[in-house]
Amino acid sequence: MVEGARVRLRGWQQAAVALGSAVGALVDPRRADLIAALGETTGKPAFERVLERMKRNPEGREILLDRPRVISSNVGHAWDLPANTFGAAYAKFMGSRNFSPDDRPPVRFMETDELAYVAMRAREVHDFWHTLFDLPTNLIGESALKVIEFEQMLLPMCFLSVIGGTARFNDKQRSLFYKHYFPWAVQAGMKSTDLMCVYYEKHFHEDLEVVRQRWGIIPAPSVQQ
Repeated sequence: MVEGARVRLRGWQQAAVALGSAVGALVDPRRADLIAALGETTGKPAFERVLERMKRNPEGREILLDRPRVISSNVGHAWDLPANTFGAAYAKFMGSRNFSPDDRPPVRFMETDELAYVAMRAREVHDFWHTLFDLPTNLIGESALKVIEFEQMLLPMCFLSVIGGTARFNDKQRSLFYKHYFPWAVQAGMKSTDLMCVYYEKHFHEDLEVVRQRWGIIPAPSVQQ
């Protein structure tokens, strides 16, 4: 379900992993494994709340029952869909950056299968959200998406990532982010539906603008970076 062995940590071990991951991620934000570990060791209460919301939502319950994985064998058909569809937009986003849906690190520090799946799902739908909100994968785009993710899931890791990301901005990036992207992200996160309760794979064939409207998605501002 979530490849790789899970590790049960005691309180002090969890704090040590969280601190080490936070420091390492600040030094090298490209370390997806450290960011994942930080999210897991600090995010259990948030993931528990997301799990309860999913259980109360019909589509969320369906996701928990099926436990779909966003991996090449399951989403590869998106590359064959018409250009106007959500699936085709996702395929274009991934293909233009030479990304693979199989590159996400496994969940290691969640105590139960259910929480491990929710953590994995949150990790794997990240690129769906990039596509829907039309956000680039540069430092500004990732920081803006972390604002939305924090509003949606209240994960401490997202808040810390915004702080770490903005600390690396140059003056121009900082001005663009706080003038345009931050206020947009706050509004977009509040107005959109509960995005963890969307079974994205079943909507690949639908028109991108139609699903954006249905889910209350406000695309990112078009600002020259």
